[in-house]
Amino acid sequence: MTIIDAHSHLWLRQDTSWNGQEIRTTHNGRSRFLGEEVQMLPPFMTDGRNTAEVFLSNMDYAQVQAAVVVQEFIDGLQNDYLCQVQQRYPDRFFCYAMADYLHDGFYKKALHLMAVDGFRGMAIPGHRLLDRSLTSDEMMKMFRLMEANHWMLSITLADGDEQVAQLREVIEECPCLKIAIGHLGMANPPSSPCWENKSWQEQIKLARHENVMVESGGITWLYNSEFYPFPSAVRAIREAAALVGMDKLMWGSDYPRTITAITYRMSYDFITKSAELTDAEKRLFLGENARRFYGFGLLPELPYVKNMSE
Repeated sequence: MTIIDAHSHLWLRQDTSWNGQEIRTTHNGRSRFLGEEVQMLPPFMTDGRNTAEVFLSNMDYAQVQAAVVVQEFIDGLQNDYLCQVQQRYPDRFFCYAMADYLHDGFYKKALHLMAVDGFRGMAIPGHRLLDRSLTSDEMMKMFRLMEANHWMLSITLADGDEQVAQLREVIEECPCLKIAIGHLGMANPPSSPCWENKSWQEQIKLARHENVMVESGGITWLYNSEFYPFPSAVRAIREAAALVGMDKLMWGSDYPRTITAITYRMSYDFITKSAELTDAEKRLFLGENARRFYGFGLLPELPYVKNMSE
């Protein structure tokens, strides 16, 4: 089975801030994060470096053949490092660039990142931009440029349908722009007071447009209170598929943050072991859709390696 991770993160070091609070790598996989110390990485990653090489080791072990790397403000801008990763491992990674959308003038930086540095897409953590419009003149200028040059967009929206109308406007204005919406629309977990509120499905419905897909990055985080094997997460995937078809959905892990609670393989094998999905649906969701959408070519064969404890 082809397995491609459509939502992951890489960084050499976290050294940034958000809303005036610091985010800093400390020790043993921990970070100072918005006023508290958290286990950002597994504790064996003692130097805090979330590198491509460590990720590839995890990917090879879990038989994940390729991965899409997105960016988030809470990790800081990682363009310089991800440019190196893309050049070093072009067959294993598709890396998105990110500009400082919090300040005007990001269009020129985005143009440089794609035209000069060779990135093929831009990532936008839209849920961090609630006080800035996704349809501003500068944003739309960037989207039109991306559409004209066949560059791609990865975007995460705020919970529910708060930003759906804005993204719909972008889709209608740029119908040939390929867009991947993150976190399965921030699907409500059973522990959420909004469990019965299905407004997250409005994000999913955007994938009814031809060039729009949805990936499930962080779904094991969203459903962490339920924990493995995440039966309600499978239910959410099925609900999304009922709205747009399984051929519009992609699996994502949100590596490395999610593997502080579970192993990397566990972030997808709850799908392979589920009786709620057919084998054909699993193949589409876990890899075939992402391979088609991102245009991955020849992928490595990764045989299963037996654990010593088996």
